[in-house]
Amino acid sequence: MPRLTEKFFKAKKLRQRGFSIKEISGKLGVSQSTASLWLRDVSLSAKAIDRLGKRVSQGQLVSARNRKERSEKLKEKYFDRGLELSRFCGKDRHCLKIFCALLYYCEGAKSGDYFQFTNSDPGLIRVFLRLLRESFPINELKFRISLHLHSYHSNRKQIKFWSDITNIPPKQFIKPYKKPNSGKRVKENYPGCANIKYYDANLAKEILGIGKAFIQAHGGVV
Repeated sequence: MPRLTEKFFKAKKLRQRGFSIKEISGKLGVSQSTASLWLRDVSLSAKAIDRLGKRVSQGQLVSARNRKERSEKLKEKYFDRGLELSRFCGKDRHCLKIFCALLYYCEGAKSGDYFQFTNSDPGLIRVFLRLLRESFPINELKFRISLHLHSYHSNRKQIKFWSDITNIPPKQFIKPYKKPNSGKRVKENYPGCANIKYYDANLAKEILGIGKAFIQAHGGVV
């Protein structure tokens, strides 16, 4: 008991100096619940509160950094796993056709009377066109692209940008549509929205049919 009493008074002194419950528990070899019970009535000076606040903040920063590192490692792990799956699926032309159809079902025209795919993400546009070209017999001359731009965009510059992304020559671009813009809000690095048309109604129906069938076959309601 005398040893426990000694720890009790040491705990109070440490607390009055601004040590945290966790620190005191570690220094004296008692449980945090015991330390908390001993120190619940201890009044803290402004200096002690300041020290405790800084310690807690530092602990929170370390904890947040550790969580972020664990999260980043998990992201890398799942990304690598995704790459393996993508390489495996990429060898099957039927899989690519389904992926293409699902992308179109999400972002393309739903009527089935015409082919139209619209998005502002250059990466998604590039992937969709690659899947389309590898999965279906495509006549490159049937492509037309209409850009939806803001008034601060340069038509020439954005047509060049999207031509490089899509591998479709500028001569197959329709005159861009310019959205009114006050100029107060400028989206930095926003490339505009690309509307891709392909004049083949049968292809649109086929892609929509594949997408709809896949969703329905896997339990979706269409």
